[in-house]
Amino acid sequence: MIEMSDSNTDDETDDGLGHPTRDKKHVRALEDGHYEDIWVFCETQRGELLDVSLEMLGKARELMDQFADDYGEEERVVAFLMGDDCEGLAEECIARGADVAVYHDDERLERFLHKPYTEIAAHMARGEGSLESTDWREYDKPRYVLFPATNNGRDLSAKVQAELDSGLASDCSDLFIEENEVSNPVKTGEPGVKKTFEKVLHMKRPDFSGFEYSTILCLDNPGREFHPQGASVIPGSFEPMEPDPEREGLVVEHEMELEDDWFRVEITDADRLEEGVDLTGHDVVVCLGRGIADDPTGGMELGLELVDAFEDAALGITRGIVTSSYEFEGHVEAYASEERQIGETGQVVAPDLYVAAGVSGAVQHKVGMDESDTIVAINTDTDARIRDFSDYFVEGDLFEVLPRLTEAVKSDAAEIALEPTPDAEAEVEAGAAVGGDEDD
Repeated sequence: MIEMSDSNTDDETDDGLGHPTRDKKHVRALEDGHYEDIWVFCETQRGELLDVSLEMLGKARELMDQFADDYGEEERVVAFLMGDDCEGLAEECIARGADVAVYHDDERLERFLHKPYTEIAAHMARGEGSLESTDWREYDKPRYVLFPATNNGRDLSAKVQAELDSGLASDCSDLFIEENEVSNPVKTGEPGVKKTFEKVLHMKRPDFSGFEYSTILCLDNPGREFHPQGASVIPGSFEPMEPDPEREGLVVEHEMELEDDWFRVEITDADRLEEGVDLTGHDVVVCLGRGIADDPTGGMELGLELVDAFEDAALGITRGIVTSSYEFEGHVEAYASEERQIGETGQVVAPDLYVAAGVSGAVQHKVGMDESDTIVAINTDTDARIRDFSDYFVEGDLFEVLPRLTEAVKSDAAEIALEPTPDAEAEVEAGAAVGGDEDD
């Protein structure tokens, strides 16, 4: 038998949180809160800062310097990190652009764990802890926060932003701060009224596999403020700042009691996998596509010869090669593996020079390389989509063009003369736009 209580009594005693599906996330939301600074979660691995952590610090430094110019207010870059014996890494964050570095040391934090990392990060952001670890700040929560779009960073960013009652724009490739005028009544509080929001972090991210870009804004509602405005950042999107060992800043050890229950999951043993191929961080990337089909082994060898001609270059391939039935002979077979794939389901690179030989320019491939400074495409098909977003398009057979390009690089030629030959005519054009439909 189920006994029903009197509904009037329920109305009198209900605190608004009793229903099992009631949204409780608004409970800690602030109104007229005080927000300052941009916080950067600096992820570590095996006792070192990840490259993306340094990249985010560099971008945050750039944003705050521009913030000071635009608004006449000095706000800080705050690095926050946790791990085992990480004070030295906190000091490195200062040299890399942070004004303040807050760290939590505990040997149990050597490896990423969801619960303690989330609790510590939220505790830091709210300014909770001892007076010694919090007296450097006088605000409720950070104005902005950045996380790396790594496996751990994506996990942590969602959990921390939920704890802080704010939102998150994931996998961003560009960031800037400016005012924004909106007329949405949800944000203005009244239909037909426009409202200008100042100091808004504009978070740009690729959509539709890189075919379009959207800019995400995290704007307050009347009576409900969303801070920190948060984003996760795609590795390779920004340049790190050159380290300055003389740079001064504040290093703060965070204090917090960690509950044993947060460490119910314990890693007792681990095997380190062999390092895969990392195509990021190179000055030049040479990528081969299905244009090598006539002679897969020969085409791969030509690509490797061009890579060797540069001081700092790497060889990548498209998904078309990974999924093909091409037969490779000898040592080049090792270069046809999936770990060298560039694109939506592979690696994302942004070198100074990207050479795409026999690549059609699918949308899925474009998202993995369109942040490159200079893109040179080599293709016999003048209608290939890659022509639309290349800086230079070379009409020609890669088997003819690559050897000449390699020779020119080796001879330090300032310019490559692409004169017609009996077998191929090469044409160089500048271009820019988007397109593609096959993953090559």
